[in-house]
Amino acid sequence: MDRKHYDEDHLAFGDAFRAFVDKTIVPNYVEWEAAGITPRDVFREAGASGFLGMAVPEQYGGGGVADYRFNQILNEQIAEAGVTGSGLGISLHNDTCLPYFLSFTSDEQKQRWLPGIVSGELITAVAMTEPGAGSDLAGLRTSAKRDGDHYVVNGAKTFITNGINADLVITAVKTGSDPADRRGGMSLLILERGMDGFERGRNLHKLGLHSQDTSELSFTDVRVPVENLLGDEGEGFNQLTQKLPQERLSIAVSALAEATAAFKETVQYVRDRKAFGQSIASFQNTKFVLADLATDLDIAQAYIDRCVDRLSAAELNAADAAKAKYYCTELQGRVMDRCLQLHGGYGFMSEYAISRRYADARVTRIYGGTSEVMKTVISKSIGL
Repeated sequence: MDRKHYDEDHLAFGDAFRAFVDKTIVPNYVEWEAAGITPRDVFREAGASGFLGMAVPEQYGGGGVADYRFNQILNEQIAEAGVTGSGLGISLHNDTCLPYFLSFTSDEQKQRWLPGIVSGELITAVAMTEPGAGSDLAGLRTSAKRDGDHYVVNGAKTFITNGINADLVITAVKTGSDPADRRGGMSLLILERGMDGFERGRNLHKLGLHSQDTSELSFTDVRVPVENLLGDEGEGFNQLTQKLPQERLSIAVSALAEATAAFKETVQYVRDRKAFGQSIASFQNTKFVLADLATDLDIAQAYIDRCVDRLSAAELNAADAAKAKYYCTELQGRVMDRCLQLHGGYGFMSEYAISRRYADARVTRIYGGTSEVMKTVISKSIGL
């Protein structure tokens, strides 16, 4: 279906980014997958080419355009190129972390951090998940005790995307002293590379997304200046709640783009592959499976594009974002499974893109809030 979602500027931006990906990431992707990390230089090169901080005001070096379609087409090009592991760090930087720096920072903080975020000199991450908390944000244990002009931070985080590369880590901490106040006592602090007591653990080995560094972080008496507090003390839970819809929509956009790319690759594969003297595409089962997927993908795309428009208009609510993430990540799983099946034994071989896409896809139903959490959010929106 003709989407009519992008204008000429979006399409030109997407073409330019794809050229960047094909030149900078694609030739090195297998090497970076084996290494378990994407070099920091990729962020600097992306920044120099104008692919970071598109929504940042021009006075700080950004594009000055708060139109999420630019983020969306960037994520779609990452998926189409098959470099999701490396591209995820860029998406997290633009889609998940940047909104906190745009919405909750003071003028001084903007001047201190935004130019580096736009240039790629400062790589960002967000640290919410803890070893014992998982999806329960209100149950975090990392503490920040006020000591004069500093907070003293102690605790640990895990599963942190960009955890090895990050220079600025948006860290959810407990600043309140009342154990019963599970929400009002939470704040967001920016922890910076090089702070004493801020240590990075191992680069975690994962089922997929191998070129995306994901690590454990630990904090032992880390002294963080009060000037690194985002917004007001005790507002952390509300800040996270406010920005989670964009994070979840970003995951949905990428999940749908990955599923669409896998579908297109599979259509080409079944046309070329022969069995029993004829192409796999000629079998009724193949036609019916792909007809189902084509229908699901088109319907999902219409909803996602509507959500993107709502986000750009500051009208996307938590329930609609949860629906997008829940449906598109579950759809991604079904698409990957059926497309791999149509590849037969070759689909299980790592040199085929579908094998990597299959492994990379599994986590999208977990991070950013599990499918079960999404259903909880949705059920609340209908009064249940």
